[in-house]
Amino acid sequence: MKELVNKLKGDRVIWSFVALLALFSFMPVFSASSNLAYIGHGTGNTLGYLVKHLAHICIGFLIIYWVHRVPYHYFRAISKIALPIVWFLLLYTLLKGTVIAGANASRWIQVPFIGITFQTSTLASIVLFIFVARYLSKTKEENEPFQVSLIQLWLPVFITLALILPANFSTTALIFAMVMMLTFIGKYPLKYIGFIVGSGVAMLAFFLLVAKAFPDSRFFSRVSTWESRITNFTTDKPDEDDYQIEKAKIAIASGRLGGLGPGKSVQKNFLPQSSSDFIYAIVVEEYGLVGGVSILILYLLLLFRFVIASHKATTLFGKLVVVGLGFPMIFQAMINMAVAVELLPVTGQTLPLISSGGSSIWMTCFSLGIIISVTKKEEEIAEEKEEKERRKEALQRLIDKELSEEDLPADEIYEEEGMMYSIEDNSRNPMNAVLNK
Repeated sequence: MKELVNKLKGDRVIWSFVALLALFSFMPVFSASSNLAYIGHGTGNTLGYLVKHLAHICIGFLIIYWVHRVPYHYFRAISKIALPIVWFLLLYTLLKGTVIAGANASRWIQVPFIGITFQTSTLASIVLFIFVARYLSKTKEENEPFQVSLIQLWLPVFITLALILPANFSTTALIFAMVMMLTFIGKYPLKYIGFIVGSGVAMLAFFLLVAKAFPDSRFFSRVSTWESRITNFTTDKPDEDDYQIEKAKIAIASGRLGGLGPGKSVQKNFLPQSSSDFIYAIVVEEYGLVGGVSILILYLLLLFRFVIASHKATTLFGKLVVVGLGFPMIFQAMINMAVAVELLPVTGQTLPLISSGGSSIWMTCFSLGIIISVTKKEEEIAEEKEEKERRKEALQRLIDKELSEEDLPADEIYEEEGMMYSIEDNSRNPMNAVLNK
């Protein structure tokens, strides 16, 4: 075990927080999966879901380990190549996507011959953030005209968002907000950021107008759902989402300070998506306010560690990669918690590293692997610097020793290989009296 830990490079604090969140996730997932178990095979046995979640977490940590060993600057070139591939996958998802786990949106594709479902928007967000970080770091000192950045930066961004929007508005809004934050940190001109924000709002309005004109098209089938969620969030009109929020609030209120205890949740049997979108409500019901606040603090500490890692990075690309991959993870967690307490409309965002799911866990771990790779590089630089200092000190000691030996008097006795030598004859010679004269 000690040898395995020693092989883990990078920020050990990030490793620790990720491990804590992953370990904590087993009990809520094991408990909250009963609803899916009853729907799936009518027995309520959640052991299979626990084993499945264990497999997802183990694969996720293997992904972190493999990715963190890759130098992070390799992803700089990979992002440019991977972006067209991501566009193809997103388009395929729009045309041939599947619905899983009771969701009402086609956001997944099924991997042939394996049967694993994969949410393409999560991969698209990672590739896009790295692509934006690459562009901002490349053009830091070149000061390219705005017209050039429209083609090289914003056109790929809007193509990606346009392919995600029809099936997932909340993910599109989150990615767009994080890209704006990334460009602000990367010191992209503010007046151009304002123009891009205005253009994004205009494009969304145009999309909604086209959806109103063609309400029966499958590409605009989710627009009515978005409208109803926003309308019902601002009014008291009851619907399916209000049912979910009501059950989530009952679960949170039942938890009180210490919770009902692990596995003793009642609302997990009535709350749809209790093991994914609304798992935070189950956490608070079973572990109380103490458990809910503890999870919140863990995410905030992880955010703080991301800030430190970004500050320590020696390259602008490394700083932007940590911000672009780390901050969306934390904001997604905050959105999930806010939905559970009705601070935001229902969005469908999972709780990273805690909610059940395959692709969401794996893509989160992929992002963490890249972030740890950045911190590993800085750790290697620090180790090299320390090694250079040790070599410099050792060389200085050798030089000082040589200089001190050169300054010794001529009649000094030198020791070599255990034998004593002297330039004076100290023997008792009877002819000394004659020789001295």
